[in-house]
Amino acid sequence: MNRKKIIRNILVSLLINGGLPLLVYTILEGHMTDVMALSIAAIIPLLDTFYHILKHKKLDVFAVFMATGFILSAGAVLLGGSQQLILLRESFVTGIMGLIFLVSLLFPKPIIYYFAFRFIASNDENQKQAFADNWKFAYARKVMRIMTAGWGAVLLGEAVIKVIMVYSLSVTAFLALSHLVMYVILGIAIGWTYLYRKQSGRRLAEIKRESAFPILK
Repeated sequence: MNRKKIIRNILVSLLINGGLPLLVYTILEGHMTDVMALSIAAIIPLLDTFYHILKHKKLDVFAVFMATGFILSAGAVLLGGSQQLILLRESFVTGIMGLIFLVSLLFPKPIIYYFAFRFIASNDENQKQAFADNWKFAYARKVMRIMTAGWGAVLLGEAVIKVIMVYSLSVTAFLALSHLVMYVILGIAIGWTYLYRKQSGRRLAEIKRESAFPILK
C-alpha cells in the first residue's frame, strides 16, 4: 500500500475513533453530566468495532482501544477528589493506556501489530497477507515489540511527568504547561516512530531478499 493510502486510513480511523467522539463530547458536555457525555461519545468507536466485526469477522483492536480510553475517561470523572486528582484525569487515562501497551508485550502479538495491520493492510487481501507473512521474520517481530514498548513507555512516562508537575507547580502553571509538555513528548515519539519504521522497513526488505536468494548472501 502506498503512503497516501496509509495516511488516509490513519486519518479516517482517527476521525471516527477520536475526532468524532471528541466532537460529540464537546457538544454534549454543556447539556448533561460529563459522565453521560463521555459515555455517549464512547459509543462511536464501539459502533466502529461492531462494523468491522460484521464486515471482517474480526475484532478491531484499535477501535476497542479508543473506546476503552473514553470509558476510562468517564470513570476518571466519577473519581472526583482533590484539585490535583481532577487535573490528573487525562493522565490517569494515558497511564492506563501505556500499561495496556506494555502488558500486550506478554502476548504472542503486541498491540502495535494490530494497529499497523489496521492502518497499513486496510481492506486489500494481498496487503493483509503480505503484512501477516512478515510476522514469520524474527526482525519484524522485534520491530513490533520495540515500537510497542516505546509507545508504552512514552504514554506511561507522560503520565508520571504530569503527576510530578501537578504536585510541584501551581494550578495556573500546570494548565499553561501541561499540554505543551504532552505535545512535545508525543511529537518526539511520532518522529521516532516515523524514522524507526523507515529504517526498519529497509532492513526488513533486505532480510526478505536474503531469505529469497540465500545463495547470494
